Amino acid sequence: MNAELESVLESVRSIVPTLRENGIESENRGWILDENIELLEKAGVFRIAVPKRFGGLDFDLADQSKVIAEVARGCPSTGWVTFVWATSAWSATLYPDRAQEELFTEGSVRISSAFAPTGKLTPVEGGYRLTGSWRFNSGCRGAQWNFASAMLEHADGSLEEVMALLPMSDMTVVDDWKVSAGSGTGSATSSADDVFVPDYRVGRFEELLFSTTGDRSNGGADGREYGFVSEVMAAAAAVFIGIAKGAYDLFLERLPGRGITYTSWTDQTQHPLTQIQVATAANKITAAEALAGVWLELMQRRADAGEQLSLEEKAVVRGQTAFAAQLAKEAVEVLFNASGGSVIQRSVPLQRFHRDIQGFSLHALAQLNGNLEVQGRALLGLDPETPFL
Repeated sequence: MNAELESVLESVRSIVPTLRENGIESENRGWILDENIELLEKAGVFRIAVPKRFGGLDFDLADQSKVIAEVARGCPSTGWVTFVWATSAWSATLYPDRAQEELFTEGSVRISSAFAPTGKLTPVEGGYRLTGSWRFNSGCRGAQWNFASAMLEHADGSLEEVMALLPMSDMTVVDDWKVSAGSGTGSATSSADDVFVPDYRVGRFEELLFSTTGDRSNGGADGREYGFVSEVMAAAAAVFIGIAKGAYDLFLERLPGRGITYTSWTDQTQHPLTQIQVATAANKITAAEALAGVWLELMQRRADAGEQLSLEEKAVVRGQTAFAAQLAKEAVEVLFNASGGSVIQRSVPLQRFHRDIQGFSLHALAQLNGNLEVQGRALLGLDPETPFL
């Protein structure tokens, strides 16, 4: 493990107790506490995907995943926001150098993302005017920049999906994030009203998917061309694995001195069912991590060679990441169900880990069946029938 990675991980491990302690207040206000952001900034977390030429750490995807998982081990919502900001920073490296120079001036950056194309771009001299509204914009409350997906209408009437980058200060955030899971992510609705976006900060979605955007000095065999959807899903899986690890820690912390109510068992650790449940959860987490190792190795090998994953490989990554997330969710469910009635108290962090991972698993890109269908079609030699690869 390189020294920079170990330094970041050690710093994050040291703040895990604080992230957990801040969980209730973050949930109550619908956004992670400023202290969480300040601690992660100090640890270097928001530099992990920024290129070295801008003063970033430029970790590879496997190392980014380690950091994201460790944050999620402390707080699921903070882990989710970290994942969004890290993958968005990586996505920004696909934009022209001029855009990168604007975004990465500090060597650390927080960029939120809204992928549903619910905005409209109108061409004007030097760029576009953007108007629209985007729901579920995770991390927008603490972001400096934002990705906003929109439809661009060409002169011939055809429509094309694009991703516009604009300062968060040019957007309005609505206080409408009132949810039962992932409350701390602050995934509120954001909007833009006739905001100018220069052309170099607007990327064609098709080019972003295949890393074929131009006017940038990075690219090719630089070891970071992972593929847009694959990179996002791989990092998302790290959140699920981290949450499961955190839930496992919390379960073990609660066990000492606990009996099983209305039975003669005074020490839950002595009960065979508890032993089976702990082993089952541990094995599901280990299996998820092992599966992550498979896609991370493949993606890094392709990136180092300056090659894109094949469509079949991208489809497999979609299925594998969703399956690993499912294993992590099942591990948390096992531990939650083995925790007795007292676990539903809001003062017990494990219940929040359980609710959050349930909520995150409903994200469109994380849902198991849809992703397994894409993978299965590819394995059977069929067209995946989705552009999101």
